[in-house]
Amino acid sequence: MKKAAPAQTLIERTAQTVRASIIAGDLIPGTRLSEAHLSEQLGISRNTLREVFRLLTQEGLVRHEPHRGVSVSLPDVASIIDIYRIRRLIECDALRGASAFHPAVARMAEAVDAARQHQAKSEWRSVGTENMAFHIALVELTDSERLMRLYRQVSAELRLAFGHLNDHALLHAPYIEKNAAILGLLRAGKNDEAAEAMNDYLNLSERTVLAALARQQQER
Repeated sequence: MKKAAPAQTLIERTAQTVRASIIAGDLIPGTRLSEAHLSEQLGISRNTLREVFRLLTQEGLVRHEPHRGVSVSLPDVASIIDIYRIRRLIECDALRGASAFHPAVARMAEAVDAARQHQAKSEWRSVGTENMAFHIALVELTDSERLMRLYRQVSAELRLAFGHLNDHALLHAPYIEKNAAILGLLRAGKNDEAAEAMNDYLNLSERTVLAALARQQQER
């Protein structure tokens, strides 16, 4: 008889499943999360799901509103700035210390190729998913499971931050070739240049998301 997973392990594993759905763009900001539907879909009890919601609320990925239930969050200005601060610290440092022969480099290349294929079909949500895969693979260059756990959470928050932009082509298209250029520098052993390129990349991305948020606030 198969031994049941410890409660905390089940909660963490289920939370990671929800994070992965956010990173893939399957759960967008504002989505209502039905306890009945989600507990059945995930094969867990409602009590376990409530613990998952508590964990994800602490991470800023979902919010609970009295009489309205649980929904997927949309990061505010302070959260966006903090997300990009963390990204610069992790990703730029990962590139500086990376080996061009690390297995994750191949995954970065696969993500670029897949993004180009989706771009040709104007499948922008899929382009965004491959862009996230590129950056997750980049962080795998560190060989640090702790950094990977942190970055998975940051990646989910980042995908939610993209919810401030309505034009997904504008959001994702410019970064496909930027990813390819950074990959090329890494493969050429130009780690410092790759890190500087990533810093510029993240600055541009941050300005784009913050500008979209500012426009939304002016329109309200």
